Amino acid sequence: MRRYLRLAATAAVFGLAVTACGSSGGDAAPAADGGGLGTAQNPVAIRVLANDAFAKQWQDQLVPEFNKKYPNIKVTVDGVPYNDQLAKSMLELTGPTATYDVVLGDDPWMPQLAKTGGLADLKTDLAKFTDAGYDWDDINPAALAAGEWDGHQYGVPVRSNLLLMFYNRSLYKKAKVDEPTAETTWEQYFKDAAKLVQDTDGDGKTDSWAVGTYFTKDPLTPTIWQTVLNSDGGKLLDENLKVQFDNETGVKALQTQIDMLKYAPPGAATYQFNEPLEAFRQGKVATMFMWGSVYKGTAIDTATTTLKEDEVGITTMPAGSTGPGAHRGIWTAGVAKKSTHQAAAWTFLQWTTSKEGEQWIGANLGTFPARNSTLTGTPPTPWLKPVYAAISAGYDAVAKGQMWRPRLPESDAVQQILALQTSRAVSGQATAQEAIHQAAADISALLKSKGYQQ
Repeated sequence: MRRYLRLAATAAVFGLAVTACGSSGGDAAPAADGGGLGTAQNPVAIRVLANDAFAKQWQDQLVPEFNKKYPNIKVTVDGVPYNDQLAKSMLELTGPTATYDVVLGDDPWMPQLAKTGGLADLKTDLAKFTDAGYDWDDINPAALAAGEWDGHQYGVPVRSNLLLMFYNRSLYKKAKVDEPTAETTWEQYFKDAAKLVQDTDGDGKTDSWAVGTYFTKDPLTPTIWQTVLNSDGGKLLDENLKVQFDNETGVKALQTQIDMLKYAPPGAATYQFNEPLEAFRQGKVATMFMWGSVYKGTAIDTATTTLKEDEVGITTMPAGSTGPGAHRGIWTAGVAKKSTHQAAAWTFLQWTTSKEGEQWIGANLGTFPARNSTLTGTPPTPWLKPVYAAISAGYDAVAKGQMWRPRLPESDAVQQILALQTSRAVSGQATAQEAIHQAAADISALLKSKGYQQ
């Protein structure tokens, strides 16, 4: 009897472990009809786990628009700070039941989220709830790929984004420098940068500089030099996940980011997201390497910027030996496998990423689209025309140069290593060569410890 009890206890513990890893459907198996879309008498309620940078905007603006078409699906959007979101999402997807029906993830997180087994395959598991008019082939492959992992489509692009180059036309004109284009190289950019550090009011003091971007330790800071690396044909990892940047191309890319500080405002070495954005909007820097989603707040929204629409240009980042640069930053959203309201959850995501939804979102929220038909069609508002052109060119560059963060479950850990070593080089604690070599060694050790062959 004691032996039997020990075996039973072992089996019970093993069973709990399997459930915790997301390998099974959990305690709350979805209804056969996916929970339905609700009725006026019995509406369906779903919850969305999103980032707090845009969760309120979704709740206050996006959800009411969605409810005009689907009034019986009640949507609650909860925002989580970026630095906490991945951990919270992992806990959610490995739990015994689904608190959230929809989970959002940043571009490099999808492999890690998918590995939990807690996300439904949108193309297969939820095919029966997919509208006949939902055109998968219309979604740009570079954007759609952010939601793929191991041959499955776990997410769709709900908030597409690219790292692009903003420039202040007025400051370029004052410096008598030609505006940048997709053909502008890094060599030409630095020649222009020297002229863009200028005295704009004639008092003999420099009051405007050339560049603002990420410099201090932040998970997104390495995406700047990584874009340079990719535009010169380099990679962080090869197809076998072996380090490929511990070389002259990698050192040159990091040195490019370090050299930007020569033409940046005093104190720019501490810049993360907000500082370069504020400097550009105040007309203190002529160029900004930043995520394109800030365009509306930078060129259109008078509550957040001093600039006018015709002052702000946008294009791809300067070109390397293989072409212009960009970097993919797609927020994707998936449906929890344990959700009892999969039909409603997937309906919400379908509408958000539909042609109709993208048009409304672009006009009202300024979020970038992922559908080719949206990018090549008539923009819902005139100010989006140059933006859509830059996004299209950026998607092409991203696809050509595979300009995204590593696609593996350990991506977040890799970015933390790159962030540390990048900040050491930018702050002068290490040379570009020393930082690159240390980052390569640390990443190789990390991946080896996870079972990858190095």
